[in-house]
Amino acid sequence: MNHSEVTTLIATVVAVVFAITVIFVRLRASKRPTNARKILIPPLAMSTGFLMYVFPFTREPILYAIAAFLVGCMFSYPLIATSHFYVGEDGVYLKRSRAFIYILLGLLVVRIVLHSVVERYVDVYQTGSLFFCLAFGMLVPWRIAMFVRYKRLVREMEASKSGAKTEQPAT
Repeated sequence: MNHSEVTTLIATVVAVVFAITVIFVRLRASKRPTNARKILIPPLAMSTGFLMYVFPFTREPILYAIAAFLVGCMFSYPLIATSHFYVGEDGVYLKRSRAFIYILLGLLVVRIVLHSVVERYVDVYQTGSLFFCLAFGMLVPWRIAMFVRYKRLVREMEASKSGAKTEQPAT
């Protein structure tokens, strides 16, 4: 195995481990109430990955990065479609979706196939940075959609609580 094949294998293993980790974290998170911070922190934390562009060997043409980001945005649609909330006794919860796991695994397979195609045209470091842009493009719209839905549900909860309080007769 040459250096490029080893690097590709390592990147694929990391992607699989990451996908499995996301599935388990998502399943555990659905057991506890969520809040705006839990929804918004992942894309903010992930944005630190753009520091990789400090190193010239990770830079690719800007149009490639934009295209990768936009492909990620398209891939975010199934995640958005399967992410829903409900009101529990002590807060807002993320509703479990069996489809979510299959979607993540499907996206992983697509990612692995795309990775093998893309690395034919750019080196392994640029491939990594392009797939970072793709992942960021998937995460940001998904989390924004989740945040909008969460805020809407919280507003509805507050409106129903205040409506219930005003409808009760004064004693």
